[in-house]
Amino acid sequence: MANDELQIREITGENLDKSVNIIRRAFGTVAEEMGYTEALVSAFPAFTTVEKLNVLKSRGAVFFGGFIDGKQAGFAALEKEPDGKYYIKRISVLPEYRHSGLGRALVNHVIGYVRNKGETKLHLTMADENPVLRNWYLGMGFKETSIKKFEHLPFYVSFMERDIRQ
Repeated sequence: MANDELQIREITGENLDKSVNIIRRAFGTVAEEMGYTEALVSAFPAFTTVEKLNVLKSRGAVFFGGFIDGKQAGFAALEKEPDGKYYIKRISVLPEYRHSGLGRALVNHVIGYVRNKGETKLHLTMADENPVLRNWYLGMGFKETSIKKFEHLPFYVSFMERDIRQ
């Protein structure tokens, strides 16, 4: 894919329906594979709503869209947590656009954004039971820092971070 076909830009005052659809479809394949239902784990991104994204935005999150040939096909959110750490969240690429470089472009764009704020690390969490995704993040330079079990989730959560100074 030529670079001029791919664009990452901040999503500001736009209607979030397209972004919600992307998140739900992208994470929906994982939910189906793992047997996650909304009743079992309503916080899983496959069950995101416009209202949930608006709550994230009200906490100061910044949203980015990944566009291919002018069509939004990806999404990522960035939130500064109360502890001061920046977390990339809801990294999503529509299934038909996976392996196109869009996910990597979204992560790299967020890294640049956080680096421009003078930060040195970017953090994320993921369902630990997804080895393909874990390996993708490891290949992107993230390191696993811990694994934790939360009572309200049916899976372990992997905490990862990446040094973004270089």
